[in-house]
Amino acid sequence: MITIKEMTSKKEMTAFVKFPFKLYKDNKQWVPPMVKGELESFNTEINPVFEHASARFFVALKDGKIVGRVAAIINNLEIEQMGEKRMRFGWMDFIDDLEVSKSLLNKIEEIGIQNNLEYMEGPMGFSNLNEVGVLTEGYDEISSMVSWYNFPYYVDHFEKHGFEIGKEYIENRFKFKDVEKEKFKKLASIVERRYGYYGKSYKTTKELMPHVDEMFNLFNRSYADLESFVPITDKQIAYFKKKFLSFILPEMLQFVYHKDEMIGFAITMPSFSKALQKANGYLFPFGFIPLLRAKKKPKDVLFYLIGIDPKHQGKGIPAIIFYEFYKVFEKLNVENCIRTPELANNEAEAGIWKTFKQETFKRRVTFKKQL
Repeated sequence: MITIKEMTSKKEMTAFVKFPFKLYKDNKQWVPPMVKGELESFNTEINPVFEHASARFFVALKDGKIVGRVAAIINNLEIEQMGEKRMRFGWMDFIDDLEVSKSLLNKIEEIGIQNNLEYMEGPMGFSNLNEVGVLTEGYDEISSMVSWYNFPYYVDHFEKHGFEIGKEYIENRFKFKDVEKEKFKKLASIVERRYGYYGKSYKTTKELMPHVDEMFNLFNRSYADLESFVPITDKQIAYFKKKFLSFILPEMLQFVYHKDEMIGFAITMPSFSKALQKANGYLFPFGFIPLLRAKKKPKDVLFYLIGIDPKHQGKGIPAIIFYEFYKVFEKLNVENCIRTPELANNEAEAGIWKTFKQETFKRRVTFKKQL
């Protein structure tokens, strides 16, 4: 018999976070999160997303042992401002038992109906900057710190429980050695002369920080027309500054300006996947060592976010960004460039990358169901 239990105390939430450590114990592709960071992201007193969202955390118990988990999420911004009456669910993991997954999903459905929502969709996080989607291709590829991993049977469970595909996402990669430096150098020069654009980066975190708010405001403008986009608030910006920017070398953020106005940006970061596997959820006593090594000498880099002001799109700004990144990556001896999940139907995003010799190596989807 399956029992659903809500987790609220620190001890219970730690058990919620650590369940996947057991589920994926012998899996070489799964990347563990940092336990402390995960707990902080679920803490209503730390994560500012809870000013506009609520979440409840549940586990499925069988014979007194945790065999599944899920987070029930309501984002009031998307409901009130966008009229999107969606019951979100995320951080869902479970053993290969249909009763377990159905019990967890039934709980999400129950909460959605209680709150007069129209449909449930997931897995997805609190906002557009969280992980998203069930992996459908690429099970033999190592995961990343910004995406979830799952076993192939997850897809079968959703389909058998009557869910349909909501949104499709792809993840692409290309080898750094295949990037045509001279082509981007030439294009960047032409664009800069024609429109008066110029690229810029900052050498230290101290120099970078005053420009981060402007960058996230540009991010909101860049993605405003995308389906289901929820703007990032000022307090969330401050939170992401603290949470992520310490992981990133300042030169791995590049900006484009026009008359002192930021009109384009891109954030890359080292792939910490193998380092996180070595750390196994904890910085201390020795987990910080592989993370520091990965930060200073990244062989793989993730393109985390890229944004271009809608008024300046289609004018070659990516050429400036990529040429500046080329100079940085060349010094760091980067080997592979990996794009984090993006909507498969995002034509504007696809156009930015169309000249690269890239491959799609992962696919993922959200699943949805009417309430």
